[in-house]
Amino acid sequence: MTDAPAPTGTAPHATTPHAVWSTDPAARPGTPLLVLLHGYGSHEHDLMGLIPELPGEFSVASLRAPQPAQLGFQWFPLAADLSFSAERVAEAVAPVAAWLRERAAEHSSITLLGFSQGMAMATSLARALPGEIAAVVGLSGFVVPGEHTAFADERLRERPLPMFWGRDPQDPVIPQHLVDSTAEWMLEHADVMKVHYTGVGHGISPQELRHVREYLTHVVLGG
Repeated sequence: MTDAPAPTGTAPHATTPHAVWSTDPAARPGTPLLVLLHGYGSHEHDLMGLIPELPGEFSVASLRAPQPAQLGFQWFPLAADLSFSAERVAEAVAPVAAWLRERAAEHSSITLLGFSQGMAMATSLARALPGEIAAVVGLSGFVVPGEHTAFADERLRERPLPMFWGRDPQDPVIPQHLVDSTAEWMLEHADVMKVHYTGVGHGISPQELRHVREYLTHVVLGG
């Protein structure tokens, strides 16, 4: 699955994240929560197609990024060379982190799955909420380099973040310097399973989804 155009009739910018859910409200209490974070220029419905391939024990919520970009939305502004401001990332993280904390009391755990720019958001949220995120699945994306006052990286050095990182080494979208800085960050802050997939480009393969399912089952669900 790659970034896809947004459906017509989408709502304008909102501070509180807009979510679509896999389950009705009555079925959610006590379940583990899996939150999907889409890529740049995409929308909250794009990653919903992954749900049949993921463990059925999860309640799944897919969030829409707040800012219009191309035919969809972005979590924070990206330049043509994928450069960005750490301050804008921190601003994007704050309302989503608040939303996650509101959901925490209802669910047994919270796991984040982010694709492309969504991986940057997922890892940034875990850095802002150390110890509150069960695991992060990052697909074809990156970690925001450097430290920031919004992130508590020192806590993750003490208790590394469980993480799955899947990517194609020939991904034509993510710059090599972001790949390198992501790998460096993980050395100190994550207990990571790294898997390479050839021929995927900037996308998600069926084999990768099988590995993600296995990872979530064993690491988050304890199966």
